[in-house]
Amino acid sequence: MLISELVADQLSRDELTRLLFVTASEEEMHGDCIFVFGSGGRITAERVKRAVELFSAGKASHILFSGGTRWGLHPQPEAVVMRNMAVGLGVPEHAILIETESNHTKENVLASLLVLDRHCGLYKLRRLLVVSAPWHMRRCLLTLHTYMPPWIQFVPCPDCRQVGQAHNWWESELEARKVKKEAASLIQYVREGQLADDELDAAQPST
Repeated sequence: MLISELVADQLSRDELTRLLFVTASEEEMHGDCIFVFGSGGRITAERVKRAVELFSAGKASHILFSGGTRWGLHPQPEAVVMRNMAVGLGVPEHAILIETESNHTKENVLASLLVLDRHCGLYKLRRLLVVSAPWHMRRCLLTLHTYMPPWIQFVPCPDCRQVGQAHNWWESELEARKVKKEAASLIQYVREGQLADDELDAAQPST
């Protein structure tokens, strides 16, 4: 069944999990750059920690942090905050790229295109490691597939928070609310044509 055919408030726990949660195997987690999506001003420590772990393990040579001020609601762009956290965890500044104009997921991708092209050359990129919250991963991948060049592969590397993973998101009322809200938003964006459609049962968005 296609995502556009789903009805958010009729999805079972298993269907919600298959819709939103996507991850790669450890062997697949290697690429040219680690793309870290902003969280809209919410706590970003888990995303930064995951990106630093991947970088420190030699999975990619650069990290791109993407996120602005949320339409001016925050005094400092989220990408700057994440960069400072990563530097504090030992990542050299020369290995970090930042995109500071975006306010939401689609803009994370659109605004990062220019940053990646200027610093890496889009034509040179073949593989990006994608870091975000576990329940946000499907939207990140579909957004990348919709707006990024077709020759780039995207590897889902969700953060490692203890609660909010595919096997336990329903154990937290807060995480459960996030999952249900995200499912409704994702289906809406696909129906509107903002995101490419995809099969619910696909392990990851079609390439």
